[in-house]
Amino acid sequence: MNEPIHPQNPPGVLMVDDTPANLELLSGMLKGRGYKVRAAVSGKLALQAARNDPPDLILLDINMPEMDGYAVCGELKADEKLKDIPVIFLSALNETMDKVKAFGSGGVDYITKPFQFEEVEARVATHLELHRQRQLLQENFNELRELKKLRDGLVDMIIRDLRPPLTGISDFHALIIKDPKNTLSPDSARHLAGAVRAAGQIIHMVDTVLDTSGPEEGEGPARQEGAGPRPPENY
Repeated sequence: MNEPIHPQNPPGVLMVDDTPANLELLSGMLKGRGYKVRAAVSGKLALQAARNDPPDLILLDINMPEMDGYAVCGELKADEKLKDIPVIFLSALNETMDKVKAFGSGGVDYITKPFQFEEVEARVATHLELHRQRQLLQENFNELRELKKLRDGLVDMIIRDLRPPLTGISDFHALIIKDPKNTLSPDSARHLAGAVRAAGQIIHMVDTVLDTSGPEEGEGPARQEGAGPRPPENY
């Protein structure tokens, strides 16, 4: 048998069974292994307990008056705050269709009574660890998504800030080239035209990024069709 667990924050297990003797027996065993255990003798009380203080895992009987385990599990999975809590059915029903219905209502496992405590403990520990890993994965995913949003925002801001000075450089150079009074040598004019062409290429790349990222809320299109300087084609 495994050694008892003694974490600073022991996992919380909610047991649901209308037979007090069953609750007392299994509750005592799980508490002895270091779990924080609560008990509910009906489906309605179980839902109330879960909503007031969501457990890390639920052990759920099926045959209960007023509200059976299938209905309880269905309501848990319909609640946004409770839907990710793993539910293990613990029932004397052993027909295949009973198990299929249990899994169909949202259960993650099914243990048939009479049970061996070692099996219950092993499955509880396994599903608690799986649940912990899923939560960690979701947290990492959310963090990566926020970082991506931050990165995209910074890139978009930098790109938008680049366009005006690049456009100015290109426009001023183009004006110098077209000025009939300029005294540029053929080589200087050719070099200046190359600078205008290079600036135009960079502006085109900026426009492509802006078009790909799309307009921000409340703004028009990232750029008007045909906007932005074009490098002279006679150089």
